[in-house]
Amino acid sequence: MAGLASARAPSFPTIVAKSTFKLGIFHCNSPNCLGNGLKCPSSSLNWSLKNATTSLAPRASVGSVDSVAEPVTKVKFPKEMTVPGCSKSLILLGTGYREKVFAIIGVKVYAAGFFVDPFIKEHLSPFKGNTDKEISEDSSVFNSIYNACEKSLNIKLVRNVDGKTFWDALNDVITPRIEKLTGTDKAALLVFRTTFMDRNLKEGTSIFLTWAEPSNLLISISADGLPSNVDAKIESSNVNSALFDGFFGNSPVSPSLKASVVSGIQAILN
Repeated sequence: MAGLASARAPSFPTIVAKSTFKLGIFHCNSPNCLGNGLKCPSSSLNWSLKNATTSLAPRASVGSVDSVAEPVTKVKFPKEMTVPGCSKSLILLGTGYREKVFAIIGVKVYAAGFFVDPFIKEHLSPFKGNTDKEISEDSSVFNSIYNACEKSLNIKLVRNVDGKTFWDALNDVITPRIEKLTGTDKAALLVFRTTFMDRNLKEGTSIFLTWAEPSNLLISISADGLPSNVDAKIESSNVNSALFDGFFGNSPVSPSLKASVVSGIQAILN
């Protein structure tokens, strides 16, 4: 995927990657993945990023008192939000949740809200009149969203998760979707990993994964849900597109989120 958003985020140290990207399916081989206090296989990388936090203005803020509750977890998301690193307020396009199964019991791990540029309709107009199924299965719909505008995925934890476990789960989404990791991709994953490794992520923590442009992913983490800083910046096109595909590709880790976003697209177009 390629393209630039209408406005760039502030300058950070740059990691650039170019290699082949392919779709994949998320398979978590550990039954303990994302368990509360449980451990997943550790990464071979061990590097500390102590000074990754960079202040941005304005801090995240809610543009309206109106909110939407994710139906299963009941977690609320504002209909409009300002996110660090974005040039304008973003609107909520859909919500969903992530569930893991432990000993046949489904455990809700987090709720998620997907926010996009209010002018996304201009880029989605060619798909007006398509059915939900057609939109969901048409990769060009989500390619249009990925390439055309600023967007942010707000993850809100509904249980305690240690940072290493959270990163291991993200890495299981990202890495299988990249055909061949380059050295730059590995460096980007290392920055991603160290952003979470030493954190104790409590229930209620908000994590913002913000694509300011396709090659530019900003990570913001806040215990109170309203981050004022960007904690890390990932500039690997392969890593960033693989993460997006993990949520909106053919095998999404949260089917409920993708289905809700499809409904949001229909509402915008109709």
